[in-house]
Amino acid sequence: MLSAAAQATVEATIDSIEILIGQQVEVSVRATAKEGSNVVFPDFKPQQMITPGVEVISHKDSATVGIDNGMAVFTHKYRLTSFDGKLYYLPPFAVKVNGKTFKSKSLALKVLEVPVDTTKLDQFYGPKDVQDNPFMWSDWSAVFWLSVLMLVVMIVAYWLYLRLRDNKPIISSIKIVKKLLPHQKALKEIEVIKAEKMVTSENQKEYYTKLTDTLRKYIEERYGFSAMEMTSSEIIDRLTETQDQQALDELRMLFQTADLVKFAKYSTLINENDMNLVNAIEFINKTKLEAQPDQKPEKPQLTEEQVRTTKTRRILKASITALLVGAAAILVYVVYAVYMLLI
Repeated sequence: MLSAAAQATVEATIDSIEILIGQQVEVSVRATAKEGSNVVFPDFKPQQMITPGVEVISHKDSATVGIDNGMAVFTHKYRLTSFDGKLYYLPPFAVKVNGKTFKSKSLALKVLEVPVDTTKLDQFYGPKDVQDNPFMWSDWSAVFWLSVLMLVVMIVAYWLYLRLRDNKPIISSIKIVKKLLPHQKALKEIEVIKAEKMVTSENQKEYYTKLTDTLRKYIEERYGFSAMEMTSSEIIDRLTETQDQQALDELRMLFQTADLVKFAKYSTLINENDMNLVNAIEFINKTKLEAQPDQKPEKPQLTEEQVRTTKTRRILKASITALLVGAAAILVYVVYAVYMLLI
């Protein structure tokens, strides 16, 4: 049983008193004190010298074991090493128990050097150079085949690009078509008749045919009935209810002259042709409706071949994009894999 003056004791043991250079040895420091006592062991940092030439590698606490009479054994272990062959004196380990310091006995450690027979140097070899790891195909096969796949993908993408470049795009433009009013179209056609000098032409039948056709188209668009399919008298009768008699008389005279020229081989004078042309213009001007012409967009219709060409270009663009994205993903993975193999 411990006395009141010696309520705690500290002892240190070493598992081997002799080691070779670079070997390790373990020192156990045990403190015997009352259970629940505050026991603080020496704290050494890694590579800290416990004495010149002997350094601490690590240290750790072990389990506390209770003994008789309310006492317990607190154990702390230190792992030491040395790289210089000689006999070392390990100073006592100071342990604090409830604020009071208790010391163990000192220890001895002998570090032995490896004996070398200098007369037989041929049996020893010098330090080896840094050697590379052996090449293993299994480590690099995935990287190699992925690189080949990336090259094939890029070649296919370039070939599709050449096809896309040679396959010219179909450019369709939307035209804004200005819709002319009936009297504007009729007067425009009469200007063409005048420009072609058909008034003075010997082919009077062609002149009156174009002039009356222009008037028929105008009347059809202006009044909304099929004047192109009606006779001259039917047109006059249809217009009697809406037009003044003077304008109709002049129009009737023009149609009668035209019918004589076209069907009875009647010959007219130049001034008569001029008068009929003027009468046609006056009739149009008297009966025209002034309104703002409509403007509507006109989108040209694509042929079946052009539609196929447009679809082909879209497919080529989508394929090229997908291939480039895939090639980029493979490249990133290959670079990462090579980096991991080389480090």
